[in-house]
Amino acid sequence: MKNREEAIDYCLSFKDAYEDYPFRDKNWTLMRHAKNRKVFAWIFEKNDHIWINVKCDPGFLDFWRHKYTSVVPAFHLNKDHWNSIILDGTVPDEDIYDMIKQSYMLTKTK
Repeated sequence: MKNREEAIDYCLSFKDAYEDYPFRDKNWTLMRHAKNRKVFAWIFEKNDHIWINVKCDPGFLDFWRHKYTSVVPAFHLNKDHWNSIILDGTVPDEDIYDMIKQSYMLTKTK
């Protein structure tokens, strides 16, 4: 995954997902559940890279952070529940997809 469009397209592949631009700053794309409006991915550009904030099971936060230097405590969110994935080419697509899917599952209506 290399860019914002790929990230948005993948997020839209989930059932009842939609993209939202609630802020004046159009740099922020929020991917939400239609049923509960909860955000499962925050997509934005920072330091010349696209970043994706994803919710993570607390047991996996450190796993991802230690596995990849481009997975860091979330920018602008609770660092005990969210990670940021920096799309710099060092995290394989399959792991990015896995983290986004986990975030989707953790934030959907039970």
